[in-house]
Amino acid sequence: MHDFEYNASGELCCGALPLRAIAEEVGTPFYCYSLPTLKRHIRAFEEPLAGIDHQTCFAMKANSNMAVLALMAKEGLGADVVSGGELFRALKAGIPATKIVYSGVGKTTEEIDMAISSGIMMFNIESSEELSVINERAGVLGRKAPVSIRVNPDVDPQTHPYISTGLKKNKFGIDIEASVRQYQAASRMANIEIVGIDCHIGSQLTDIAPFIDAIERLKTLISDLRRLGIGFSYLDLGGGLGITYSTEQPPHPREYGAAVIEAVKGLDLKLVFEPGRVIVGNAGVLVTRVLYRKETAEKTFIIVDAGMNDLIRPALYNAWHEIVPLEKKSGPKERVDVVGPICESSDFLAKDRDLVRLGRGDLIAVMSAGAYGFTMASNYNSRPKPPEVLVDGERSCVVVRRQSYEDLVAGEVIPDEMFERGETRCSQVR
Repeated sequence: MHDFEYNASGELCCGALPLRAIAEEVGTPFYCYSLPTLKRHIRAFEEPLAGIDHQTCFAMKANSNMAVLALMAKEGLGADVVSGGELFRALKAGIPATKIVYSGVGKTTEEIDMAISSGIMMFNIESSEELSVINERAGVLGRKAPVSIRVNPDVDPQTHPYISTGLKKNKFGIDIEASVRQYQAASRMANIEIVGIDCHIGSQLTDIAPFIDAIERLKTLISDLRRLGIGFSYLDLGGGLGITYSTEQPPHPREYGAAVIEAVKGLDLKLVFEPGRVIVGNAGVLVTRVLYRKETAEKTFIIVDAGMNDLIRPALYNAWHEIVPLEKKSGPKERVDVVGPICESSDFLAKDRDLVRLGRGDLIAVMSAGAYGFTMASNYNSRPKPPEVLVDGERSCVVVRRQSYEDLVAGEVIPDEMFERGETRCSQVR
């Protein structure tokens, strides 16, 4: 459910505000998020879990906008972070360190130190070597590091292979068969406190069954660990619940919550959830303007001012996003490719899409762009990143301004002293 609808005048709005009005103010392309939709999605996820001891930690990889994070903090959510930068953002936005889980396979020494010093809830451990490093750093800092081990249950999440994380061939987690030995090793480390067990099998899941399969495998492991005298407080079930982009029919959070609560009965553990896409995905759109029509013998191209640097999901996953005009149109449809200005053949937002005829200057919205949109944006082709706008009813606020050309070169240096003798090749620098 989202807050982007046509009004009586046929204008696509976010709440009561026509998106065209925002385009006139900030230019295109831009991201727009609906504050009421974000609130509604948070509460839709939380309400089915109200009867159990749990902590929801928003997966910041989906959307790390500071205003969005501040809302998460206000609603009582924590954060699932995968970098020092995400940890910094979460703390800066007001999310307590005690509600932050640090995941990810490649934590650096500096990031580990930052997390330990901040007093986070726990690290999700992805490898034996990482565990050893965290033990070492905790000792240097005179602290105990709270950890859970990310167990790879080898469950097929039935999603795109690029966003599957729970199979043996994936880089994430520790094989369920090896995890007992890893827990035993952790229990002998002087600076490690075992506080939980973690599992995350993938993203954009549209069926509850893989979640429940993973829980059943974890329950057996938890029993084995308890028999060995290894106990803990948290069961982190990760995230991954999907949304509707096109024809998908993912379970409602209510169904998901009921199934999980039933599956974990008797474990007596505090549950941790890490939703991302399900909260922000349909709460945002990317608005872009048609620059040109280009008709060839084979194809009709609609060339817009947003490219794969702004929204890479179609190029990366062949992901499907609905595309609608900001001004409601009638008439026959034509089959087109919607492409951007980037000098890559993979620069497209939609291929072979049946759309009402679009022409130069028309504005369109790329729907369901609130997750993995701006967070994956880049400056490829030296293109400034777009602004992000938050809307509440008739009010809007630019929460991230559009980058300027000056922003693109901020921090760069031309070392004049290296060129004084005309030595312009890197290989000549000594």
